[in-house]
Amino acid sequence: MSGSVLFTAGEQQASILHVLNTASTKELEAFRLLRGRRSINIVEHRENFGPFQNLESLMNVPLFKYKSTVQVCNSILCPKTGREKRKSPENRFLRKLLKPDIERERLKAVNSIISIVFGTRRIAWAHLDRKLTVLDWQQSDRWSLMRGIYSSSVYLEEISSIISKMPKADFYVLEKTGLSIQNSSLFPILLHFHIMEAMLYALLNKTFAQDGQHQVLSMNRNAVGKHFELMIGDSRTSGKELVKQFLFDSILKADPRVFFPSDKIVHYRQMFLSTELQRVEELYDSLLQAIAFYELAVFDSQP
Repeated sequence: MSGSVLFTAGEQQASILHVLNTASTKELEAFRLLRGRRSINIVEHRENFGPFQNLESLMNVPLFKYKSTVQVCNSILCPKTGREKRKSPENRFLRKLLKPDIERERLKAVNSIISIVFGTRRIAWAHLDRKLTVLDWQQSDRWSLMRGIYSSSVYLEEISSIISKMPKADFYVLEKTGLSIQNSSLFPILLHFHIMEAMLYALLNKTFAQDGQHQVLSMNRNAVGKHFELMIGDSRTSGKELVKQFLFDSILKADPRVFFPSDKIVHYRQMFLSTELQRVEELYDSLLQAIAFYELAVFDSQP
């Protein structure tokens, strides 16, 4: 940046530098963007190298790049604005839909995602770009999990093998189920889901230690069900017929809701037809979740 400044000189910079150079870790965590490791890194950098002399020097602290430095400095300067943004209906909806919280700008800039849905016997994923073109759609049901052992090494081997087949994407979106932990009979299933989720978060968030940016998100299952009108009370019905219709529309309509490339449509139809006798909800749900992600979180077509 060679001597350039991030903000106008004078009192604003002095105010931000005062906070960065005097606030404790706890005080820094009052700012949402400084929660966790970032606030610790600021204090450690201050102790090791002395007070910050300018705003650009914040980029020398681990987990801070140009964009995050600008966002942090603005949040220190105008914390009320940040709170008002978070209280907006749009942001309230997104916080219910996706976890953890993600900057709106990152969602808007998405080019492709991989939607992942797993159950007790299989895992499925759909790779879609922002034009809602299905770039890849697969399932795997040949795994040896859920046998009462819950061996970490077995989970690591199985999930690593599956992830190795997945292409790169801007975000990896996992389905978040609403199973109640109070039902003791469901504990083995809940344990399995939590281990799966933790493994996927750890293995797919490859750059988190360097940039602090989440690439793995959890998406509310019932919100997807409501988007496609699949809910009956608190229960979600099968999306099989809806996915079947999407496949037919991609062939028959000039402007389908979701597009299956001509060189892959036959393969996808055969894969879908092979599930006719046994409903493979994970396969259907991975596609529906990807479509809902774009329509609800990227294109703003929320209810």
